[in-house]
Amino acid sequence: MSVRQCLLSPLRVLLLGAVLSVVSYAPAAPASAEGSTIVMARDFMFAPTALTVAAGSTVTWTNKDDEPHTVVSDSGLFRSGALDTNESFSFRFDKAGTYRYACSIHPRMVGTIIVQEATNQTPAVHVSGH
Repeated sequence: MSVRQCLLSPLRVLLLGAVLSVVSYAPAAPASAEGSTIVMARDFMFAPTALTVAAGSTVTWTNKDDEPHTVVSDSGLFRSGALDTNESFSFRFDKAGTYRYACSIHPRMVGTIIVQEATNQTPAVHVSGH
């Protein structure tokens, strides 16, 4: 084995590890209008921080932290109780619009759900942020 091969092998392992760590943190697969999409509360932040879904979609927030979190919309449309580790809260978004929410226990934890009018085609879910 050449020196170049010896050096490239560990580099490939590091690169693969970096790619896998990003992929493992990716949000759930796209949901249809009747589907469900998961937002995680982890490391004192919501991930993804912004999510676009079709009207009629259900979004489920799951707490993956060791501390309790809540999900409270700015407009008062939805409000969870305190969610302990691995507990979830779901809400169905029937009307198009932009919905901002936060954790009432940790107000720096914020996120946005953008709901678009449903179409006849299966909609894609668009995410941004971690």
